[in-house]
Amino acid sequence: MKLTSPAFRHGEAIPAAYTCDGRDVSPPLAWSALPPGTRSLVLIVDDPDAPDPAAPRMVWVHWVLYNLPPDSTGLAEAATLPPGARAGINDFRRTRYGGPCPPIGRHRYFFKLYALDTRLPEMGAASKAQLERAMAGHVLAEAVLMGTYERRGD
Repeated sequence: MKLTSPAFRHGEAIPAAYTCDGRDVSPPLAWSALPPGTRSLVLIVDDPDAPDPAAPRMVWVHWVLYNLPPDSTGLAEAATLPPGARAGINDFRRTRYGGPCPPIGRHRYFFKLYALDTRLPEMGAASKAQLERAMAGHVLAEAVLMGTYERRGD
C-alpha cells in the first residue's frame, strides 16, 4: 500500500498553505495498492514532536478520518469527505483538518493510512485512541507519509 501527496514528498517540508501560517487546508493525498479484502480506510495525522522536538512530551493529533471507502484513491486539497466517511476529533477539539502550527522547532507530521478488513461502527467524532481500539485486529496494511514544518520567526 502506498500513500503520497503531490504537494510534498516523504521527508520534505509541508508547504505553508497547509499550515496555520497559510490557508490551513488539508493537502491533497493519493493512495494505491490497497490489499485485497480492504473494507474501509482510516487516516490519522499526528505530530510526535509536541511541543518541542528537543523535548517532546506528547503526540498532537491533527486529523482523524474513518470509514473512507476502499474504492477511493485519495483526497483532494481542502478535502470534502466522500459519502460514508466520518471525521473524528483532533487535539484542536474540532472535526476538520488542523494544519501544522509548531510553537518551536521543526516538527514531523505523520500521515498514516490504514486498510481495514471491516467497516467501523458509527462512533461520531471519535478520538484517535477510540479509533485505534476499534481498529485493533482489523488492520490489513499501513502506509505512512511524513512531512516536516517549522514556522519562520518575524
